[in-house]
Amino acid sequence: MTTTEILTGERADLLETLKQHRWFLTFTAQGLSDEQAASSPTASALSIGGLIKHVASVEESWVKFIEQGTSAMETDPESTDYENHEANFRMEPGETLESIIARYNEVAAYTDKLVETVDMDLSHALPAAPWFPEGKTWSARRVFVHIVAETSQHAGHADIIRETIDGQKTMG
Repeated sequence: MTTTEILTGERADLLETLKQHRWFLTFTAQGLSDEQAASSPTASALSIGGLIKHVASVEESWVKFIEQGTSAMETDPESTDYENHEANFRMEPGETLESIIARYNEVAAYTDKLVETVDMDLSHALPAAPWFPEGKTWSARRVFVHIVAETSQHAGHADIIRETIDGQKTMG
């Protein structure tokens, strides 16, 4: 497949949409100190740094799902390890906004290469979870759309947090 063929149609649309919504998310962090990026100035416990960290982790998990199948996302149903889940949403001591964004960019670059090459019809059963319908499968195409939605949703959260910190808005 040539570069011209890769960057047309749905692949080009997915890459452009991912790029746009990733920009919205990371723009909210522009010029923030680590302390500001870790702050939770709204009624929510969310922070801009924590949201970027979370989106990177979720995107990475879904890419593993595309590549490895259902088992890549299965968790122990008996697990009560909520601490690790919560840590996924916050900047931990020693983490910097710069390192979180660098990690996010690495995950995004890997995802983009997959968008360029994967069979969009490759499908796997979703893991058992209360938020997934039983017996449902998702194609790589559907997973990429979900990654766009997840990124977009959290970019909106980050925009509200940033506006609370110093009045800056992504748009408007």
